[in-house]
Amino acid sequence: MDAKKISEEVHPDGYYLETWSIDLNGEERVPAYIARPLEASGRLPLVVVNHSHGGMYENGKKEMLQPSHYLQSPSYAKTLTDMGYIAACIDMWGFGERSGRKESEMVKEMLWKGQVVWGMMLYDNMRFLDFLLQREDVDSNRVGTIGMSMGAMQAWWLAALDDRVKVVVDIGGQVDAHTLMKNRYLDKHGFYSYVPGLLKHFQTVDIQKRIIPRKRLTLNGSYDLNCPLEGVQLLDKELSKAYQEAGVPSNWHSLLFSCGHKETAEMRWNWQQFFTEHL
Repeated sequence: MDAKKISEEVHPDGYYLETWSIDLNGEERVPAYIARPLEASGRLPLVVVNHSHGGMYENGKKEMLQPSHYLQSPSYAKTLTDMGYIAACIDMWGFGERSGRKESEMVKEMLWKGQVVWGMMLYDNMRFLDFLLQREDVDSNRVGTIGMSMGAMQAWWLAALDDRVKVVVDIGGQVDAHTLMKNRYLDKHGFYSYVPGLLKHFQTVDIQKRIIPRKRLTLNGSYDLNCPLEGVQLLDKELSKAYQEAGVPSNWHSLLFSCGHKETAEMRWNWQQFFTEHL
C-alpha cells in the first residue's frame, strides 16, 4: 500500500499525532490522523474513529482532535490515548481535505460511474484498517470503532462488514430505514448513506445482526429525530433476541438518554467504561 507519513508531532493535548496520506482506493489519496499515547510500549488496542457529518464538510478527521459542538470534551484523540489506545481517523469522501464539491454532485457522479458513496466510504475504512493492522504498535486482536451520527452509522456498518472489529460504539446513529420512511424523516439524512436497492435484500436489522456475537454499545437520545425512537426500540427488541439466541446476551447494550442528537456526559462515561471492560 502506498502510504506517506507527512508529519509527526507531540500534540498540545499530550499525545503523538501522525499525519498520513494513503492510497486506499486507487482514485484519490486519503488524508489520515493517527494518535498514540506518549507513554506506551508494545502492541496497543486500536480504535477507528469515524467523523460525523453535521453539514460541516471542512471538518472531517479534524473532529478527532477538536470535538464538534454536539460532542463532549475532551476530544476523541485525547480521551482514547489517555486510555492507552491508538486512535485513527480518515477524511471520508467529500470531507476535510477531500471537500470542495457538493455532496449531491459527488453522489450523482458516483451513480453514473456505477459507484455508491456509502460503499466507497466503507471501502476506504476497511482498507485503512488493512494499513493500521500492519503497524507494529497495534494489537490486531483488540480493535474497536466509534462514531457519532454519520460516524455512528459508519461504525456499525464497518463492524457488520469486517469481523476484525471486535467492539463497536455508536452514538446517535441507530437508524432503522423503514421507520425513517414511515415517519417521513428521510431528509433528516444526507444523500451519502442511501444505497440503491438495499431494502430489496436487507432490512436494517439484518445488517446489524452481522455484528453478532461481537460486543456492541449503542447510545441514543429519545428526542433525536435523526434516529426515531420507534426504530431504536424496534432494533433493540430484535437484536436483544438475536444476541440471546446466539448465547451472548451480555454483548448487546442499547441505552437511551433524555436528549436530542448529541453526546451527553453520561454517554461519554458509558462508552469509556465499555471500552475499558471489553477492549
